[in-house]
Amino acid sequence: MTDARRPLQIVDPDDPRIAAYRGIRERDLVRHQKRFIAEGTSVLRVLAGQRRFGIESALILENRFAGVADILGMLPAKTRVYVASSDVIDAIAGFPMHRGVLAVGLRRDDADAAPEPDTARRWRTVVALSEIANHDNMGAIFRNAAALGADAVLMDAQSCDPLYRKALRVSVGAVLTVPWHRFGHADAMLDWLETNGFALAGLSPRGDAALEHWEPPAKAALVLGTEGPGLPDRVMDRTQTLRIAMANGFDSLNVATSAALVLHHVRNARTGPASG
Repeated sequence: MTDARRPLQIVDPDDPRIAAYRGIRERDLVRHQKRFIAEGTSVLRVLAGQRRFGIESALILENRFAGVADILGMLPAKTRVYVASSDVIDAIAGFPMHRGVLAVGLRRDDADAAPEPDTARRWRTVVALSEIANHDNMGAIFRNAAALGADAVLMDAQSCDPLYRKALRVSVGAVLTVPWHRFGHADAMLDWLETNGFALAGLSPRGDAALEHWEPPAKAALVLGTEGPGLPDRVMDRTQTLRIAMANGFDSLNVATSAALVLHHVRNARTGPASG
């Protein structure tokens, strides 16, 4: 276990030991270095408690250290823990870091490959994303997927990376616990889902069937598109299209909100409404 009582003090923002945090150039970090930045106490706790993603180091604001010492004690022994003053951390990050809790995680290569068929046999509910470009929406979809029992989230390469710092933070760490995989394009994702026995349900205000009248099949893939344009016609043509009833004069919901409503419908249909 990490000895959280003996962190390494950083006094120079240019210290090479914390280069991964400098400027938090997360696009380069995620795409080329196979690393990602985790931010905030809640996300650090999830990162420390799972074994799907490795942890390289943590960088903590001095006056936050005592409050996260229990989490740091969960980290593998080889994980380096650094502390720094507020001025130094702000200079490292390139902007005021009010949370003062950062870590560098290590990406798994299998996230960028199709799931193994044996794994998919156990899945009943999958969220499939096409061209979700907003990090807040991506993070919120993962949070909803975790809370409402989705088995996995799949996405095309045109969707933003769930490991970007903002998406990970908004997900409250769910990106680290909900299985997810990326496909080169939406058609390949839908082909894989159909091959593995999933019925495709596409969400759109133009959907043919009302959500409240839809009986989820044994294996369902809930297909969601980007804000504004929504799902492309070629994707819609391959799915059973569903619409969510809304008040007169309003025609759309945020994509993460739509995901929550559909996942809740599926959960209730399979297990019955929660009591209490």
